Amino acid sequence: MTDAVEGCVLTPEGWVAGRVLHAEGRIAAVEGRALAPGEPPPPPYVVPGFVDLHVHGGGGADAMEGEPAVRRLARFHARHGTTALAPTTVTAPPAEIASALAGIEAVRRDSREGEARVLGAHLEGPFISPERLGAQPPFAIAPDADLARAWLALCRIVVVTLAPELPGAEALIAALSQAGCRVQIGHSLASAEAAEAALRSGACGFTHLFNAMSGLDHRRPGVAAAALAYGESAEIIADLRHVAPAMIRAAARAVPRLHAVTDAISAAGMPDGAYRLGSHRVEKRGETVTMPDGATLAGSVLTMDRALENLVGIGLPLERAVAMTSTRPAEHVGRQDIGRIAPGCRADLVTLGARLAVEAVLVGGRAVPDAGR
Repeated sequence: MTDAVEGCVLTPEGWVAGRVLHAEGRIAAVEGRALAPGEPPPPPYVVPGFVDLHVHGGGGADAMEGEPAVRRLARFHARHGTTALAPTTVTAPPAEIASALAGIEAVRRDSREGEARVLGAHLEGPFISPERLGAQPPFAIAPDADLARAWLALCRIVVVTLAPELPGAEALIAALSQAGCRVQIGHSLASAEAAEAALRSGACGFTHLFNAMSGLDHRRPGVAAAALAYGESAEIIADLRHVAPAMIRAAARAVPRLHAVTDAISAAGMPDGAYRLGSHRVEKRGETVTMPDGATLAGSVLTMDRALENLVGIGLPLERAVAMTSTRPAEHVGRQDIGRIAPGCRADLVTLGARLAVEAVLVGGRAVPDAGR
């Protein structure tokens, strides 16, 4: 049976006032009138489901806690329009990382109704600089290609964050790239020259641009400068706390395939109080999460629907904001079947109202209960 979602549909060719037809979890067709150039699209808007490649938790669940927690965070973020995600680990002892990866893989292999689809894991550490941990627990180790291969045997890993200045990083980048992982530079003190060399060796992006990395000094440029000068892709936390609006706009002009992430932790969607980030206890106060020092940001409580609102709020066109929250992250991990509304793609769809609030979410053509709550 063919079902339809009606509204103003954002396709790769532009807006279409009409409807999306879908059957058996796939988009069958888009019907309607193509809007003329410059014609404002009327709500409701039908856009591709959001894709979050950096998300530690949400709804009280932490990806390090195993399969039930991964399912819980996948359900929480699905209600906010995220239809595909990469549950993200933190730096921890290797046995704990292996356990977390096994839980992520279990959900990836057996997706259930109401959950965002799990694309694979984002391994954030432990191959990062101990001097740029940010809110990561203190378990950084030197790059180890054999250990990484063992983890790859446990779980599909789609993104890996590492510090390229560490001994052994070049060999690890090569091994991970050969395995199909997208290697991102982050939690790093590398010089711009070292970061550029890592890009030549197979790295292809930057993790939470501007945060936990060497910066933009005009005489001693670091990783952030390399991202702006040489990067084709980078992720950025679009909560307007980790990165100021002007810097998001600057990055959007400089990095062709900049995409948004949440970096959300278990506190997302939860009351103020203490929560877990790996072995750390962190504090949520309002829309900010910090380490016990009250100053160091410890992930976020962002959801992707709010990220979209923030990007539009700082002046980006809705079409570009959707590209940053849906299409570009999907393409970054080589997925052409999600992040866009076109025949043959998965029926992962979000309907937004006039103020961009989520009204409905479909994952594989199935409605997510309590969407927008």
